[in-house]
Amino acid sequence: MKNNKREIKSIDSKEELGMCNERRLEELLKLNNRYVRTQRHLEQNSDITNLDQLKHSFKIQEEREAQMDNLKNIIAHGIHEEVDQIHNLKRNLEFTGHYLQHHAAHMDEATLENTIEKQEHRKEQLNFLT
Repeated sequence: MKNNKREIKSIDSKEELGMCNERRLEELLKLNNRYVRTQRHLEQNSDITNLDQLKHSFKIQEEREAQMDNLKNIIAHGIHEEVDQIHNLKRNLEFTGHYLQHHAAHMDEATLENTIEKQEHRKEQLNFLT
């Protein structure tokens, strides 16, 4: 029975990942369209635009490039560029540990078991990354 739950959970995870990546791709396309439109506008009108507006446009374009690169990394590799995994793991371990101390007695057995299992997995990930 536990194997069946893991199988269902794995299917759900794949579906969730697919939906997340679909949203990421849509956002990537929107960003790319805005980038291209702004780039075209800059090429056509740079001679009539004042310097402050040009600087602002270039700054926006750089931010869009960074966002597009980050989305590409997430989709291709599952990694956020600006996310500190070690810090997040330590924080989640600490918060969940405190939560378990205060609420373990009131949690249903399945949720408690899953939370403890996640904590063990976080510890393993932290050991692997450090």
